[in-house]
Amino acid sequence: MTRRQLLLVAALALVPALLVLAPVPTAQPPASRLAPRLSGPEFFALMTELSEGDGFFRSDNLVSNELFMQRVIPDLTLIVKPGRVYLGVGPEQNFTYMADIKPAMAFIIDVRRGNLQLHLMYKALFELSVDRADFVSRLFSMKRPAGLDRKSSVQNIFTAYAEPRPRSPELYKQNVSAIRRLFTRKDGLELSQEDLKGIEEIYQAFYSRGLDIHYEVAPGSAGSFPTYAELMIATDETSVPRSYLATEENFAMIKDLHSRNLIVPVVGNFGGPKAIRAVGKYLRARSALVSAFYVSNVEQYLLREGGLDEFCASAASLPLDESSTFIRSERGGLPSRGRGGPPRGRGFGGSFSSKLDNMLGYVKGCTR
Repeated sequence: MTRRQLLLVAALALVPALLVLAPVPTAQPPASRLAPRLSGPEFFALMTELSEGDGFFRSDNLVSNELFMQRVIPDLTLIVKPGRVYLGVGPEQNFTYMADIKPAMAFIIDVRRGNLQLHLMYKALFELSVDRADFVSRLFSMKRPAGLDRKSSVQNIFTAYAEPRPRSPELYKQNVSAIRRLFTRKDGLELSQEDLKGIEEIYQAFYSRGLDIHYEVAPGSAGSFPTYAELMIATDETSVPRSYLATEENFAMIKDLHSRNLIVPVVGNFGGPKAIRAVGKYLRARSALVSAFYVSNVEQYLLREGGLDEFCASAASLPLDESSTFIRSERGGLPSRGRGGPPRGRGFGGSFSSKLDNMLGYVKGCTR
């Protein structure tokens, strides 16, 4: 037997062993076909197609009132998988969750068209701003203090802006013009005059109320709620700040998604038949899975006013797996992993705790 024949026999003898040792392939979800970027017209068309008519909520809800929302983030990041799709409701707290779980795309669904306008305002400000300090300057129309850079802590940033520093009417006018130009020239969004007016009214609220802007049950109503600055410098249980302005990396994550038109605001009632299901249909067509769905305490209202069963069925229509997670806000005053004693906080904002729940377990038995 020649040397070549000996080598061939030896190689063939190894084949059965290799077959035995080879791992059995496990079923994997199909690769997501989400677009890495949407054009301005594609973004506008998707936002419009998924949305319902304007609805009602008792407050404008320009700012979150959940002071302890960051406390579930360490657990959340252990459960959910990055590169999937985030769903949420309400204002800026969604950015904080997104910055930590790093989705490939996000949809913010809220019953009020005002919330869609709020997120369009944020979209413009993120795209226009080069870093966190610049973003805060634009959000409140204040001149940027000297000495702030990309390494500045979020505490230092808001301390610098909290010093006697009047808001600038000149900056306000410049920023309003820049927002309009970005929508019409760069992004090519065919926003109605009603939406443009709504965006400017919301922006004017941040300008007039400054760093102390906070949640209000009704415009001008009394109440003690956490301010915007307090929400941004809040921490998790280990005293680590995790807001979307806590680090330059967090800010850049959200800015990148906005720059690629991948944070899509949608007008939709959680108890309605369209918006959530339409988002689910869009995701299923692209083999995309939901990573997390921040629902705040919306289910409390659905239970009282009707629509909870419809919401459950709509949630069941979303593409989920065992890691898909609800982020809920509940009254009760104690953070979900509190370490003894009541939390210290400002008024109503300290009466909510955040909770994580498995989505598949919740929708089991719901009609799709």
